[in-house]
Amino acid sequence: MHGYAIARRLETAELGTVKGGTLYPILNRLERDGLVTSTWEAGSGGPGRKTFTITTQGRDALAEQRQAWHNFTTRAENLLTTTGEQS
Repeated sequence: MHGYAIARRLETAELGTVKGGTLYPILNRLERDGLVTSTWEAGSGGPGRKTFTITTQGRDALAEQRQAWHNFTTRAENLLTTTGEQS
């Protein structure tokens, strides 16, 4: 997926507007870390664009982060739920 499509997908998911000055440094860091790869695609009637693809290492890292996020949100929900019951 190219950067603009990633930004639109985030916006459509109601995660806010992500500017290129924020998105592209993150994508570059992910590429440097081996979590995504990129290729240039020729543009039809316009400039080319860089397309990013998640790697196997990236999928593994995503699964780890997904589990960490799940653990965090579960603990936060438990804390918020039990906090209201204590005096």
